[in-house]
Amino acid sequence: MVITVTTTPTQSLGRQRLTVKKFLIAALLTGSGLLVSGLVLTGKPAPVANVPPEPLRPVVSVLRAQPSEISLAVNTQGTVEARRRINLVAEVAGKVSTVSERFEEGAFFDQGDVLLQLEQADYEFAIARAQSQVAAAEQRLAEERGRNRQAKREWRELGTVEANALFLRQPQMKAAEAALKASVADLSAAQLALSRTEIRAPFSGRIESKRADLGQYIAPGVAVAEIYATDIVDVALPLNDSQLAALKLPMNANVALGIPVILSTAFGGREWQWQAQIRRVQAVVDRQSRTVNAIAEVLQPFESEVSGRPPLTPGMFVRAEIPTPPIPNLVQLPASALRSDNTVLVVGTGEKLVRQPVTVQRRTEHWAWVSGLTEGSRIVRAQTGLLVVGLTVEVAGTAIALGDG
Repeated sequence: MVITVTTTPTQSLGRQRLTVKKFLIAALLTGSGLLVSGLVLTGKPAPVANVPPEPLRPVVSVLRAQPSEISLAVNTQGTVEARRRINLVAEVAGKVSTVSERFEEGAFFDQGDVLLQLEQADYEFAIARAQSQVAAAEQRLAEERGRNRQAKREWRELGTVEANALFLRQPQMKAAEAALKASVADLSAAQLALSRTEIRAPFSGRIESKRADLGQYIAPGVAVAEIYATDIVDVALPLNDSQLAALKLPMNANVALGIPVILSTAFGGREWQWQAQIRRVQAVVDRQSRTVNAIAEVLQPFESEVSGRPPLTPGMFVRAEIPTPPIPNLVQLPASALRSDNTVLVVGTGEKLVRQPVTVQRRTEHWAWVSGLTEGSRIVRAQTGLLVVGLTVEVAGTAIALGDG
């Protein structure tokens, strides 16, 4: 069975109208979308360029260099030593019979003081024997001279002009004269030995240690005490090559130098000072430290012009401050301004940091004295890890850096 569908003209027209209506609606929607998209794209503002902000500049404080000529101080130290220290030695043998009250450790004495007296009896006996020998020699010489005169008379009676020397007893007379001189010399030697039983001080000084006492027998050449002079003491001050150059000390000077030195030490809770002078330089370089000792001397170290000041006793440790000759073009800077490679940072053109090498003349914990800076240079006061060469900085404050601070 076949079913046949029949379409009327009215139904075909309705379908056509519906298709056109759908097409118009789609076109309208598409146009509206395009219009909105165009408005959005054309209405968007133009993009603005992104400019990065200027970096912050480190703020630094600077010193403006003003070089000048000044004298620095070289600091060193040393130990006080006596200029003359000797062993007092007995020249003859004997037992100590008398001891001076000044013969004690630490006691002072004057030149010529008798410190020890040895027994003199044996030496007095030797003098008596020597005097006897002198008298006998004088007697023999007188007899020979009498015989000589008698021989001359006898020779003249013979009528001969030239006499025989042996006949005139001239050899015997010369022997007698020589024997007399020897006897006198023996007497002088005995007297000298007697005088040496008195052990005297060869100079004014102080006894450091004694090695003999009352009743002790002493042989010739035995040291009875160690003594030192108190008129001058020396201080050996070690100086390295840079300190020698700063002081301009000549190594081959053959005259007294006369460079002033201030010695100081703490004693009894106070700081004391002495005036000294460098008089000479030792002849050798120390093989261990490679330094040279400059010898400073102090006159009359046991006489004090300052009330209560202790004597400058041998063995005392002292500090020394030696002024240098004036050094030109020096600038004093805080130690914090100096870099480890002996350079400083200078604020240059365009406020940029520049590295400037300098010559360090002296440095302490807080200060450094340098040369090599031009007048007006702006030196950064303190170094930090942020400050590098070429960095642009902002200067906050400026002070004047003089040679003498």
